[in-house]
Amino acid sequence: MGETLIPLLATALPLMGSPGPATLSLAGVGVAFGVTCGMPYLLGIQCGTMLVLIIVASGLAGLVLALPGVLPVVSAVALAYILYLAVRIATAPPPARGRQTGARPSFAGGLLLALGNPKAYAAIGAVCSSVIVVVDSVALDAIAKVLTLSTLILVINLIWLGFGAAFASVLSNPVLSRTVNIGFAVLLVLSVLGAVLV
Repeated sequence: MGETLIPLLATALPLMGSPGPATLSLAGVGVAFGVTCGMPYLLGIQCGTMLVLIIVASGLAGLVLALPGVLPVVSAVALAYILYLAVRIATAPPPARGRQTGARPSFAGGLLLALGNPKAYAAIGAVCSSVIVVVDSVALDAIAKVLTLSTLILVINLIWLGFGAAFASVLSNPVLSRTVNIGFAVLLVLSVLGAVLV
């Protein structure tokens, strides 16, 4: 099975590690609030992405998407949260002060973002359909994909959150900090609009 994980990881890494709503929001949260305060949000994204993985790998995605009105409602709620998060990131004070005060992104917010993230469904669907890890069992193949991809996604999410937090250390200048926060907020909104409009 080890040799079949390499193609899975090679396919998954560029799709799941590239900038998108979850990764950009994690970087923005890292800049605005730091790693420690961003962990509940990261864990929410992780749990939500694992649910998306299970839904896609098990074939339930087709059933869920077939239910009238489910996708638009979840997408609308997730979009509203992403816009709210973008405003919070854009208006966060410089890192030295912003990390001690203000409401921080929550586990529930991360979960909601992950469940409503169209890029997650597309990327996970592309990866799961392009590589077979366990040839003789659909169930074991799905389990292997969920476990492997969950681990990869956790590493990717930690890197993006850490990248944002590391970047924050050079942002003691309030004007520069505000500019970077607004930049992350704009990129976050654009990534969502790009994913929704495609």
